[in-house]
Amino acid sequence: MGDRMPELLALLASVAKQDEPAARVVVVGNGTALPGLPEGVTVVELEENLGVSGGRNAAWRRLRDFGDVDVLVDLDDDGLLVEADVFRRIADLYAAESRLGIVSFRIADETGTTQRRHVPRLRAGDPMRRGPVTTFLGGGHALSMPMLEETGGWPDAFFFTHEETDLAWRAVDRGWDILYEPQLVLRHPKTSPARHAVYYRMTARNRVWLAKRHLPAVLVPVYLASWAAYTLVQRPTPAGLKSWWAGFFEGVRTACPPRRPMRWRTVWHMTRLGRPPVI
Repeated sequence: MGDRMPELLALLASVAKQDEPAARVVVVGNGTALPGLPEGVTVVELEENLGVSGGRNAAWRRLRDFGDVDVLVDLDDDGLLVEADVFRRIADLYAAESRLGIVSFRIADETGTTQRRHVPRLRAGDPMRRGPVTTFLGGGHALSMPMLEETGGWPDAFFFTHEETDLAWRAVDRGWDILYEPQLVLRHPKTSPARHAVYYRMTARNRVWLAKRHLPAVLVPVYLASWAAYTLVQRPTPAGLKSWWAGFFEGVRTACPPRRPMRWRTVWHMTRLGRPPVI
């Protein structure tokens, strides 16, 4: 959005230092101009802010147009690659596994600490435990271009929050693997998602949309009840809770097509990986 230019320039410098160069580097200005970026960076300036999902789709489409990219790496503009071998490690992972769809980085703050919410599994006590998962982190991840073509990319309507889970569930249902690789690190300032004014409304609305789009009908109320209970246990502020319920009922009232329930085989697969799609 053009309001983190020093951080963005530092990120681009860390990308340029990789020992396996990026084939292309695309920066999306989400409703803003982006002057003064380094030579060789492709800039896509959107006329309006399309949100996280819309911005990532714009980058994906631009890279697809080039025709020479087989793995897309998304990085938050205030993140930083602290090691120079990140892209080489990613290339090796995809070369070794044809059905690897998504690789999730580990997010670490300035002290090297990984917040619990940044570990993409329920048992999050050990952020260094590598393995298959059922979702991934938005701040830093790699995506197979064939997987994106098969799944259809990001859900534009979500704008912000849970767009990663929506894409992950579609990928898993189509037989793609998701790997959490803690050796791939994106340094990112310690933050709370609630810092965004729209967080509570959109997180609730998009949870409902996620369930309506992807879960077998019998699991929809179970999933939504478990998340409502979890939210109440977290004891948000009265204003936050009011916004959350407004978003929840907005999601109930409004459609977010298409509805393509995942197979029961996928439900069982996710359960065996430790994250049944009701929690």
